[in-house]
Amino acid sequence: MRDKPLRNEAISELVLASSSPRRKELVAMLDLSLPVYILSTDTDETVEADWTPSEVVEKLSLRKANAALKLLQQKQEHESSLIIGADTIVVLDGEVLGKPVDDMEAMTMLGRLQGRSHQVYTGIACVLSSSGEAIISHRMTKVKMKALSSDQIARYVATGEPRDKAGAYGIQGLGSILVDEIDGCYFNVVGLPLSLLSDMLGTYDISVF
Repeated sequence: MRDKPLRNEAISELVLASSSPRRKELVAMLDLSLPVYILSTDTDETVEADWTPSEVVEKLSLRKANAALKLLQQKQEHESSLIIGADTIVVLDGEVLGKPVDDMEAMTMLGRLQGRSHQVYTGIACVLSSSGEAIISHRMTKVKMKALSSDQIARYVATGEPRDKAGAYGIQGLGSILVDEIDGCYFNVVGLPLSLLSDMLGTYDISVF
């Protein structure tokens, strides 16, 4: 982690800047004493060609959190919120694979991933609504996918599950049967590394237990 906040302050709520149902479920698993609110943002996810995978997820997670901050400021509901932004990408041979635009692209992505290892990066940004101060970090997990036939890939894509997933698969769903092994945090592949998030929350004196 880096960019530790200059001071801690009483935080009355967490704001998750995400529309992802998976991230909502993961935050709920922490059973925090603070209320957690969901605030979806329409964020520009364009990136520079020279950004590293870690830069991509850290910069986009911060962009999402800052977009939520602007919405809170417009509503004047930002006195003591901690905003959490997150972004997940799949990387194969140094190339970032985002969410497929259609089923054809999903099949192409899975065809490239099958039988090979790739990396999943998730960035997390925590932003104090009162000051805009932020801490940002990321995790990386290695994933090896099974060798798959074209027919298996087509049947999986036909379920619709790949459509909103980075890399065109969801390890927490039917996509779990496509994965041979992982090296690192499982929840990072789902979309929110809980161990990392709990450490970051601890910076603000928010304890999971």
